[in-house]
Amino acid sequence: MARGGLIIFDYLLDESEDMHSLLLTDSSTLLIGGLQNHILEIDLNTVQETQKYTVETPGVTIMRQTNRFFFCGHTSGKVSLRDLRTFKVEHEFDAFSGSLSDFDVHGNLLATCGFSSRLTGLACDRFLKVYDLRMMRAITPLQVHVDPAFLRFIPTYTSRLAIISQSGQCQFCEPTGLANPADIFHVNPVGPLLMTFDVSASKQALAFGDSEGCVHLWTDSPEPSFNPYSRETEFALPCLVDSLPPLDWSQDLLPLSLIPVPLTTDTLLSDWPAANSAPAPRRAPPVDAEILRTMKKVGFIGYAPNPRTRLRNQIPYRLKESDSEFDSFSQVTESPIGREEEPHLHMVSKKYRKVTIKYSKLGLEDFDFKHYNKTLFAGLEPHIPNAYCNCMIQVLYFLEPVRCLIQNHLCQKEFCLACELGFLFHMLDLSRGDPCQGSNFLRAFRTIPEASALGLILADSDEASGKGNLARLIQRWNRFILTQLHQDLQELEVPQAYRGAGGSSFCSSGDSVIGQLFSCEMENCSLCRCGSETVRASSTLLFTLSYPEGSNSDKTGKNCDFAQVLKRSICLEQNTQAWCDNCEKYQPTIQTRNIRHLPDILVINCEVNSLKEADFWRMQAEVAFKMAIKKHSGEISKNKEFALADWKELGSPEGMLMCPSIEELKNVWLPFSIQMKMTKNKGLDVCNWTDGDEMQWGPARAEEEHGVYVYDLMATVVHILDSRTGGSLVAHIKVGETYHQRKEVSEGVTHQQWYLFNDFLIEPIDKHEAVQFDMNWKVPAILYYIKRNLNSKYNLNIKNPIEASVLLAEASLARKQRKTHTTFIPLMLNEMPQVGDLVGLDAEFVTLNEEEAELRSDGTKSTIKPSQMSVARITCVRGQGPNEGIPFIDDYISTQEQVVDYLTQYSGIKPGDLDAKISSKHLTTLKSTYLKLRFLIDIGVKFVGHGLQKDFRVINLMVPKDQVLDTVYLFHMPRKRMISLRFLAWYFLDLKIQGETHDSIEDARTALQLYRKYLELSKNGTEPESFHKVLKSLYEKGRKMDWKVPEPEGQTSPKNAAVFSSVLAL
Repeated sequence: MARGGLIIFDYLLDESEDMHSLLLTDSSTLLIGGLQNHILEIDLNTVQETQKYTVETPGVTIMRQTNRFFFCGHTSGKVSLRDLRTFKVEHEFDAFSGSLSDFDVHGNLLATCGFSSRLTGLACDRFLKVYDLRMMRAITPLQVHVDPAFLRFIPTYTSRLAIISQSGQCQFCEPTGLANPADIFHVNPVGPLLMTFDVSASKQALAFGDSEGCVHLWTDSPEPSFNPYSRETEFALPCLVDSLPPLDWSQDLLPLSLIPVPLTTDTLLSDWPAANSAPAPRRAPPVDAEILRTMKKVGFIGYAPNPRTRLRNQIPYRLKESDSEFDSFSQVTESPIGREEEPHLHMVSKKYRKVTIKYSKLGLEDFDFKHYNKTLFAGLEPHIPNAYCNCMIQVLYFLEPVRCLIQNHLCQKEFCLACELGFLFHMLDLSRGDPCQGSNFLRAFRTIPEASALGLILADSDEASGKGNLARLIQRWNRFILTQLHQDLQELEVPQAYRGAGGSSFCSSGDSVIGQLFSCEMENCSLCRCGSETVRASSTLLFTLSYPEGSNSDKTGKNCDFAQVLKRSICLEQNTQAWCDNCEKYQPTIQTRNIRHLPDILVINCEVNSLKEADFWRMQAEVAFKMAIKKHSGEISKNKEFALADWKELGSPEGMLMCPSIEELKNVWLPFSIQMKMTKNKGLDVCNWTDGDEMQWGPARAEEEHGVYVYDLMATVVHILDSRTGGSLVAHIKVGETYHQRKEVSEGVTHQQWYLFNDFLIEPIDKHEAVQFDMNWKVPAILYYIKRNLNSKYNLNIKNPIEASVLLAEASLARKQRKTHTTFIPLMLNEMPQVGDLVGLDAEFVTLNEEEAELRSDGTKSTIKPSQMSVARITCVRGQGPNEGIPFIDDYISTQEQVVDYLTQYSGIKPGDLDAKISSKHLTTLKSTYLKLRFLIDIGVKFVGHGLQKDFRVINLMVPKDQVLDTVYLFHMPRKRMISLRFLAWYFLDLKIQGETHDSIEDARTALQLYRKYLELSKNGTEPESFHKVLKSLYEKGRKMDWKVPEPEGQTSPKNAAVFSSVLAL
C-alpha cells in the first residue's frame, strides 16, 4: 500500500502456503515467512520472486533484522540467527519448550517471551528469556507480573522493555533489573483481547490493536513524531458500506452517493421524465485568490503552487448561492470578547439581550425570577432544547380565541400539539408570575416528522451557538404550527373517553376554528399569452411580505406605505413559467391572486432575510420620520433646521397640541392599525389608519355591511442580533383587559398594555417601542394583526374536557405485563376524590442528557446547562378511607427518547422497564398519566409528598400552592438545610426506607405518614411553638448523626409490611 492507503499491487501466493510474517529488509526487498520450510524474497520494483531460502526448522512466524543478523522466531520455541548475505544459520537459541510468542532485539540483547509445556498443556511463561549476543549465551531470566504476549524494546534514555498481555496489561521494566508492579498500566480495549502491538520508529508512540478491529494509540506528547522524517499522512476516505453513519438532510454538502442502492432493472423514483426536468449545469467555482496571486504565466498557461486549501479533485457543492449575500443576518458568530470591550454592543438594550439562568447547588430554587418579571404573567424557561419558539407560544396564548379553543380540545393521539399546547396554556393561566416550561409540548414537537423535515428541530450545539438563522427559523415555525393546529383540530371523531373535547362551541362541521380565525380564501388566476385563463380557489393561513423591485437601488427616499407593500403581498402579481393546457407546453404566464374573504387574524411573515430588505425597512423608516417631523412642525419652514426646543414646546401642555417625542418617531414604519376593504370587482384596498382618522369608506358601525375592516397590531416578533450570544427572539404583545382581569392586577381593569416577552423576562413597554426597529440589532420577523372587536364573535368559555373516566382502569402498553405484577388498585366509582382529599404522590426520573458544567479557577463548579430529566414512574396513593396507603396510580412512562442514565440507585428504574416489548410493569404514555394528574388538580385534591416542587417541574405541571403539602418544608427551619425523607422516616416513624434503591410507592406512603405525624405534633398547626422545639431537637439529632440513618438490623421495608399485604389481599 501507499502512504495514502491506496493499493499499489497484489501478490498471489500458492494456496498451499500459509504465510505469517513479513520483513522489509530495504526499500525494495521483502521477506515472507510462514509454516512452510522456506522463506521467499520478493523484489518490490519488479513484483517478482527473486530467491527462496530453505529453513531447517519450519514455522517462521516472527522475523527481525539488525546490522549483524536476520532473527527468525519459530513455532517450536526456537530463535535462529542467520547471515545477512547467505541466510545460513549462524547460531540458535532454544528459548521455550512450548512455543514462541514474541521477541525483540536491541543492541547486544535478545529478549523473548512464549509458552512452556506443562502437564495440562501449554502455559504462558512469566519469565522472559534474555540472551547476550556478544557471548551468545543466556543471562538471568526476567520475571514479570503480567502474562507476556508481546514485547518491544523502547530505547529512549535506557533500554526499557514494554511487556504486553492479551488482556490489556502493560508493564515497563529494564532487561537486566527487577520488574516493579508500580510500572503496570492498563489499556482499555474495545474487544476482549489485544491481538497486536508495535512501537513507532521514533519510540514516541505505542499502537495496540484489539480483536474488534480498533487501534489504540498512546503517545508521550500531544503531537508526537512517528518516524525521524515524519510528514503528515494523506489518509483515504473510509469505507462506509458495512456501517453507514446517520445522514443529516439539512447539510448542503452531504454526498447522496453514501446511500447504497441495490442493483435493479426497475424504474427508480428519481428517474424524472424529460418533460419535468431541465439541465442545470453547475457553475465552475472561482479560482482561489492565493493561486491567482502566486501564478506565473508562460504564454497563455499559468503555473502556481497548490495552496492545499481543499482535497484533491474535489470541490464543494454550492446549492444556496444566496446564503453568502446576507452576511449580517444569516448567521451571528459568537464572540469571546465581553460587552465591556465591545462598545458597539451597547446598542442592544439590556432587556432585549438573551437571558440565561444561573444555576447554583440548589438548582433553580434560589434563582430570582422576580428580578426579571414583576408582573403576574408567566414567562417560559429557555434551557430546554428547541425553546427558540417561546415567544411564539406567548403570542398564541394572548390571542383570546386561540387560548380558549386550544384548551377546549382533547384527543386520544399520543403526541398531539394542540393537546400539549392546551396543557401549557392551562399552566400559564394558573401561574402567578412563576415561569413555566414547555418541555412536554417540545417533546411532542420533536416527534413530528414534518418538523424535522422543515429543519425546525435544532441540535443543542446549533441552538447554543446561534448557528441557525433564527428569523427564518421562527417564520417557518409560525407557518408549521398554524398548519399543524389546523390539521389537529379538523379531526372531529372523538373517542368516548374524551367526549368532552367536542363540546366546544368553536367546532363546526366544515373548517377548523384555526381555519376560521387565520384562513384567507383566494382566487389564483393564471393568464397565458395565448389568452387561456385558469382560475382555481385556495386558502392560506398567513402572508409573506413581497417588497418592491429595485428598492435597494433607489436611494432617493421614495415613500412607500406599509399598506401598499401589504396590498402588493396579498394581491400578488408575478410573471412565471407555467404549463398551459391550450398550448400543451410551458409558457410565460401572468399569475394574479385575488381575495374572496379576509381572515379574522392577519399573520404576516416579514421575510427580512437579506441586506436588501433590511435597507428597505431602514430607508422607509427614515422617510416616515421626516414626514412626521414636517407634519407636527407645521409652520416651520422646510429649509430651516428644526430645533429641539421648538419641538419640546409643541409637545408641552402649554403648546397647541400634544405631540410624540422625537425618540418615539425614530425607526418607525409599521402602523398600529390598517384598514382593509373588499371592492366589488374582487379588489382590495388597504391603507394605514389611526384612531384620529375617520373611515374612508363608511362609518365604523357599518363596517361589516360595506366590507370595511380595521385591523389592530397585536404582536410583533423580532430577531435580536447580538454577536456575543448568537442572537435571540423576543415578542412585543398587546395584552388585553381580560388577561389583566384574570390575574387580578386591579379591580375593574379595562385598559390594554404592551409587554416585552423575552423568555422569562417580562416587562411593560411603551406602545411605540413595539414598532421601532433599529435594523442594526432589532429586525422584524412576524406581525400579528387582529380584527377590531374580534372576541365578540366567539364564545370564549372554557369547558374542561378532562373527565373522571381517565382515573378508571386502563390497559398497559407492556406486552409481558400480567395481573400478578400489578402494584396498584384503580379507584372505584365510589372512591372518586373530592375537594380537599389527600393524595400521596411521588415520581421517579431518568436522565436524557447529562448536565454541562465547567470548573472555575478557584475550584468551584458552575453549571452551564442542567441535566434534562424525563419522568419514568408516577405513583399516587390514597390518603384517606378504608384503603388508605394503597396506590391507585403506579404508571411507568414509556419514552421514545434515548435514556442516558436510568439512575437505578435513586429511581429504582432498570433498563427495560420503559420498553413496551420487554417490560413487565404497567406501562402507559405520558399524556395518559398527565391527564390523571390534571383531573386531580382540577378537582381540588391536596398532594402530599417529599420534594414535590421538582416532581411537578419535571412532569411539567403547575399546581396551586394551596394544593401542595410538601414534607420538605413542613419539617424545615429557616436558613437550615433540607432534610431527606429517609432521615425523617427513621426519626419520626422508626422506619428504615430506601435501603438499596428508591421505591415511589414506599416514598409516597411514607410522606403521607409524615404528614399525619406533623398534624399530631403541631396539633393541626395550632401550636407552632411546641412544634418548633421538635424541629430543634430534630436538627440537633441530625448533626450528631451526620444526617445518616443507622444501618438496618433485620428491619423490613414498609412496602413488605402488613399495610402492603392488604394490596395483595384486595
